[in-house]
Amino acid sequence: MPLPEVTEADLLHHLPHAKNKEAILFVTALCGTCKLAERMLEIVLAASVQIDIRKLNINYAPRLRDAWKISSVPCLVIIQDGKPVQFEYAMQSVDHLYGLLK
Repeated sequence: MPLPEVTEADLLHHLPHAKNKEAILFVTALCGTCKLAERMLEIVLAASVQIDIRKLNINYAPRLRDAWKISSVPCLVIIQDGKPVQFEYAMQSVDHLYGLLK
């Protein structure tokens, strides 16, 4: 199942009200490593991890990119209670991602 895509506007509207752990994968359209990271996260979701994971094209998210100082893609941002708590740039393995998100 593909990761749902979110817009920066939708995310900015949602974050102040967020109460759970969730994750956003920042990507670009032509990034091969981003496609691999997305596939790995799809496998994690298939393993019944109970967390919302969405993707966002960094080219269309300048406010979040600058506010969170995202320096490259792919970047998995783990959010708790509407605030970023971890930035993961190295998608080492499905097992590693599963451990981060469970």
